[in-house]
Amino acid sequence: MKIHIIAVAGSGMGALAGLLCELGHEVSGSDTAFDPPIGPELEEWGVRCLKGFDARHIDSSIELVIVGNVVRQDNPEALAAIEQGIAYTHIAGALQRFALQGTSPLVVAGTHGKTTTTALTAWLLEAAGRRPGFLIGGIPKNFQNSFRPVPEAKPRLRNAQGPKRGPPFVIEGDEYDTAFFEKTPKFLHYQAEVAIVTGIEHDHVDIYPKFTDYVSAFRRFLSSLPESGLLVANAADPVLVEIAREHCRAEIAWFALEGDALPSGVAPHWLAATAVADARGTSFDVFAGGVAAGRYVTPLSGKHNLRNTLAAIAATVQGYGLRFAEIAPGLAHFASVRRRQELTETRRGVHLYDDFAHHPTAVRETLQALRTRHPQARVFAVFEPRSATACRNTHQQAYTESFDAASEVLLAPLGRVIPEAERLDTAELAQNLRQRDKPADNFENVEAIVDHLAAKAKSGDVIALLSNGAFGGIHDKLVTALQS
Repeated sequence: MKIHIIAVAGSGMGALAGLLCELGHEVSGSDTAFDPPIGPELEEWGVRCLKGFDARHIDSSIELVIVGNVVRQDNPEALAAIEQGIAYTHIAGALQRFALQGTSPLVVAGTHGKTTTTALTAWLLEAAGRRPGFLIGGIPKNFQNSFRPVPEAKPRLRNAQGPKRGPPFVIEGDEYDTAFFEKTPKFLHYQAEVAIVTGIEHDHVDIYPKFTDYVSAFRRFLSSLPESGLLVANAADPVLVEIAREHCRAEIAWFALEGDALPSGVAPHWLAATAVADARGTSFDVFAGGVAAGRYVTPLSGKHNLRNTLAAIAATVQGYGLRFAEIAPGLAHFASVRRRQELTETRRGVHLYDDFAHHPTAVRETLQALRTRHPQARVFAVFEPRSATACRNTHQQAYTESFDAASEVLLAPLGRVIPEAERLDTAELAQNLRQRDKPADNFENVEAIVDHLAAKAKSGDVIALLSNGAFGGIHDKLVTALQS
């Protein structure tokens, strides 16, 4: 088919475009910018990239238009498609139609860790020879692309752990809505047979103003799992435990870390205990059903990544019948995902890390993980509030406690326009951090941040760039400044 995608340069939409090209379709896509990490990859995948939104991009030869969830109903291309009577859908509808039929979907959901957990789960299945299909909302370093269709039709096989399942298709299950014409969470459309839920914290406040609204989306997701399915759920999250107990018909495999405070009556089937955590990563012991299942090593750092790892192990072993002996090699060689604690440069001995963290919990966990890798270093946390949630004052106080592992905090201007009454106050945040004896300041622009770091950073220091966007090109500007 000839397919056009409106707002193609996002991580999920870009991966979908590449997947459709892989399946043999002729794909074009439009967007306002084609920034890294996805933008530069699109042409490599075979997507014809069109700058800006223009009704002339929609001609009569197009057979299907896929509308991104950031697209408003007055978008000229969306209007042109509707006026011309061209079939249109959203990312979830396209995946249902082109990728998920005949597969056993493994959907990774939760507020945090979806991309890393999706990439790791797909890699464990791949390393064990299962050849999964997948769609990952980022650039996984273990695969050539962030997408792959199920290579070939396979019979449904009974594994040693449970019911018959088809070939696995691992997909990142976003709770964000699908499109302006269909306001339901994406993950409801993926027909999960196995699901991982990493945890539930208030996010996407632009479409879920109240935490109860946000929780309701997950309640619907858990209710949609079939009785023959499997839910791998974080036992340390009381909100998740409550709704899973009440609404999930599928078997529940609870996972936790040693030392977690757990709700009453919850006994984790999967437990991980850290043995060593240092600059090389984490070694840990796994217990399944109270029985020791071996010691494993992952290059990932941080407790949040250990939870992600344990969830991936549980889903692949209990959900798809992998043996423990097949797990270890894949874990040890997992290269993670771009922009997740990614060491991008070392200049004059200064280590530059790029990370997608923007929610207060993600910021805290990322900085603690970097502190584990560099226990003696000065860590400069450079934070750009850019997402719809990060730019709002919903988590104003929570951010104050997110930077404890940093040595100094540099706050960039907000990455989007927000009404003043709802806006995160970075000046107040900097003041509150200083009251906690944490050096902090808010800056007028990226150039001022670069100048400050270039003058102050010394060999052995760590700079953590935290943003879910392009951050005004700070990465290249900082490399140039440090080098000179």
